[in-house]
Amino acid sequence: MEPLEQIDSLEDVIGNADANYAARDRLLMSLYNTFSRAEWSRLRADTPMTLSEEEFMQLRGHNEQVSLAEVKDIYLPLSRLLNFYVAAIQNLHTATAAFLGNTAAKVPYIIGIAGSVAVGKSTTSRILQALLSRWPNHRKVDLVTTDGFLWPTKILQERGLMRRKGFPESYDVQALLEFVSAVKAGERQVRIPVYSHHTYDIVPDQCQVIDQPDIMIVEGLNVLQTDIDSDGNRRPHVFVSDYFDFTIYVHAETDIIRQWYVDRFSTFRNLAKTDPTSFYWRFAHLTDSEAQIYARLIWEVINETNLNQNILPTRKRADLILNKAADHSVQSVLLRKI
Repeated sequence: MEPLEQIDSLEDVIGNADANYAARDRLLMSLYNTFSRAEWSRLRADTPMTLSEEEFMQLRGHNEQVSLAEVKDIYLPLSRLLNFYVAAIQNLHTATAAFLGNTAAKVPYIIGIAGSVAVGKSTTSRILQALLSRWPNHRKVDLVTTDGFLWPTKILQERGLMRRKGFPESYDVQALLEFVSAVKAGERQVRIPVYSHHTYDIVPDQCQVIDQPDIMIVEGLNVLQTDIDSDGNRRPHVFVSDYFDFTIYVHAETDIIRQWYVDRFSTFRNLAKTDPTSFYWRFAHLTDSEAQIYARLIWEVINETNLNQNILPTRKRADLILNKAADHSVQSVLLRKI
């Protein structure tokens, strides 16, 4: 996230978590049904492709080598599964309202999508939003990122948290909880802050309005965490994940994500060379080699630490895990056993 002013050496910050990953993977195998890409693709059945090539190209993120074949093999079966789940919940709410003899407020189906920085959560979220909105019984699908609940840069600086940006304590967790609770309760015109990846800060006087969607996708690093509040304290009661109906974790091995982060950093830096308003303008004077070293150091000290301490441990809480290879393709899908 936020760059460091000085780091002694790369060797001092690189950690090896292979043993921990292996133990976690063994646990996952007992919790989930595992599908190869081919096996998962067959679950698409006769679900039609509803995205055009032009629409799909607009959904891809920087350095995301996702193809329409990926949509057909991975995301169409997933949208079919989620359509079944949403329909079941909608029927349950209708039956409950009929039993009570009233017209209850519209309750959205909420999907949480978690994973590391640079793993491709945003692209996954946008593709799912587009596909799910094509189903006739849930046309209105909103997408929210938890970046909007980061404390503004001024507050992060005052609290000495600039090097902890993206960690749980860098978010206004209470505001995030209140927002998701309000949407789940069927409230109208719920407003949330907007975060700019261009300036890497909250945008003053701008907001996103959520107004009773059929489905709301909440994407972010911290959406599956359960036990830390905005002050870094343990809290044993309500968590944002308590409001989710379905959760997805986008996963790749750490060395793969590291390279994706470095590649993305280089892309953003090159785009900013002629744009002084961009956050990455400050790196324009670096050589390509220097920029890659700097990006790798930021990854190791901040993003990989956050991944190991706060994000990866929540993977086993997800209902579904997408395992990605170095070419960004999903090679296997894990669906939690019911």
